Amino acid sequence: MKIVISPDSFKGSLSAVEVAQAMVAGIRAFDQSIETLILPVADGGEGTLESLLSATKGRTVSVIVHDPLERKISAEYGVLGDEETCVIEMAKASGITLLHTEERNPLIATSFGTGELIKHALDAGFRKFIVGIGGSATNDGGMGMLKALGMKFQSQKGEDLETGGSALSNLAYIDVVDFDSRIKESEFIIACDVNNPFIGPNGASFVFGPQKGATEKMVSLLDHNLKIFADVIEQTSGLSIHHRQGAGAAGGLGGAIQAFFPYIMKPGIEVMMEAVEFRERIINADLIITGEGRSDEQTLSGKAPYGVAKVARELGIPVMLLSGYITPSSKKCLTPHFDMIESVVNDVVSQKESMEHAAHYIKIQTHQLISSYIELKK
Repeated sequence: MKIVISPDSFKGSLSAVEVAQAMVAGIRAFDQSIETLILPVADGGEGTLESLLSATKGRTVSVIVHDPLERKISAEYGVLGDEETCVIEMAKASGITLLHTEERNPLIATSFGTGELIKHALDAGFRKFIVGIGGSATNDGGMGMLKALGMKFQSQKGEDLETGGSALSNLAYIDVVDFDSRIKESEFIIACDVNNPFIGPNGASFVFGPQKGATEKMVSLLDHNLKIFADVIEQTSGLSIHHRQGAGAAGGLGGAIQAFFPYIMKPGIEVMMEAVEFRERIINADLIITGEGRSDEQTLSGKAPYGVAKVARELGIPVMLLSGYITPSSKKCLTPHFDMIESVVNDVVSQKESMEHAAHYIKIQTHQLISSYIELKK
């Protein structure tokens, strides 16, 4: 019997790799002869890098970059096992998890560090990129990233702008003369599950700004500033990103990529599966186990477990969902997509316990799931 283990991370508790290892431990406790294959997954946000490298036997490269508040930190990018494809996870350099709650301020937060990661990879000779743009702390429209790659942003007086979403209010000109020419020679696959436009009530600032520390007044200012940015981008490149789908991703960094990069934008789970050749590697599996920290109605909107289940169904492979917590209201809509559904949190295990001792309870629940599955097959 061969079981493929493909969970996403349990945010706040364990990485996808750690979740998979706990699931394997549960299977081993039941029957050591069962063959297992770990293929952790992610949807483009935090954990994408680790999952891709684990599945392809890749490696990391450490770089000193600037965090969202321009402090120097050590961040990583990845190189897949093919030694050709570079993986940039925006959250590593410009992520919201790098800041304490009281530090979150999209008026000053910058995506500069993400640009530094890309530049370092270009210097190392890479021209194929997968970029996960989830989990950002920024609302600068990607200006910081573009600055790190040589672009200049100037006021009416010709002065260089500071970084952050607030500075865009003074933007009058974009100078692309020194923009890194290697960008045009490269290919960028952008892992993104956000379809929001650059500006407006459904844009980057109004929808995601409050999560990043923006007050109601700040949200209006940030949206106004992104409109200024979009206007100047259109004057510079001839492309209007104001209302383009996905341009509002990562505080508008999606729009900067659409305007100045050769790119393909895809749902994160699709990018993940293609990169690790998921379909080809699971084709002879007898069972797949997937999961995430919390499953609810949103799971069916492109989250990693749903992506796994979709491919499994197409290949006729049974699939189980074992998540940290499954909302009672979502069980009815999840059931048609999974052969078995189980939550770590139950009548015996509280949410607090499940997070503090996640590996232990995942192991126990996996053991019970496999035991029940084998009994049902008899």
